[in-house]
Amino acid sequence: MTNNIHILAFGAHADDVEIGMAGTVAKYTSEGKTVVICDLTKAELSSNGTVELRQQEAMKAADILGVKERITLNLPDRGLLLTEEAIRQVVHIIRKFRPEIVFVPYGKDRHPDHGNCARIVEEAFFSAGIQKFQTGFDDSAFRPKQLYYYMINGFSTPDFVIDVSNTYEKKKESLEAYKSQFTKQEDSVDTPLTNNYIPALEARERLYGKEVGTLYAEGFKVRAPILLNRDLLGE
Repeated sequence: MTNNIHILAFGAHADDVEIGMAGTVAKYTSEGKTVVICDLTKAELSSNGTVELRQQEAMKAADILGVKERITLNLPDRGLLLTEEAIRQVVHIIRKFRPEIVFVPYGKDRHPDHGNCARIVEEAFFSAGIQKFQTGFDDSAFRPKQLYYYMINGFSTPDFVIDVSNTYEKKKESLEAYKSQFTKQEDSVDTPLTNNYIPALEARERLYGKEVGTLYAEGFKVRAPILLNRDLLGE
């Protein structure tokens, strides 16, 4: 059984986690925290790039961010349905890495796979803590402390933000590793990602940062209220 890690971030496709929370990942890895990324699909239906190229880009991005390990499941791209098999595979990943916190895409997004990814992980998050829920692997029940949502394409008022001013260049570097997705080439299909997507993300995170008095911040949503373990006045 793998030792407990601090953060396990799920995405439907390679680059989802980087778009939503690469600055946060880099912030925590720079502080010695352990982060694992799990992509549910191989993004085999992507308009640009190949599965092999996407995998190479994903590993390069993970290295840039200091990620401990990156796993890719074999669930179908554009076929992320709430099935027993999908839940079983994600339960196994949660039990294997035993993270303190899980991150998933926020459901309000133009791409249905992102919301479907969240629904699968939500179910697995609960089932992972039920000892009698069987995965077919030698694993034992475990439920992480928290489940949080990062934003990909959407723009919503966050429930909390994380200051990523010191790691935003790492975020940009990790996104630029996905040349097949964000850089127009002669044989590229025109998509939202190839049309100034990275500058648009930067504008979003500058706005979140401005709201809290920092240069850049990444925004997150929650399912339940956050408990503050100290007096609001800092006493």
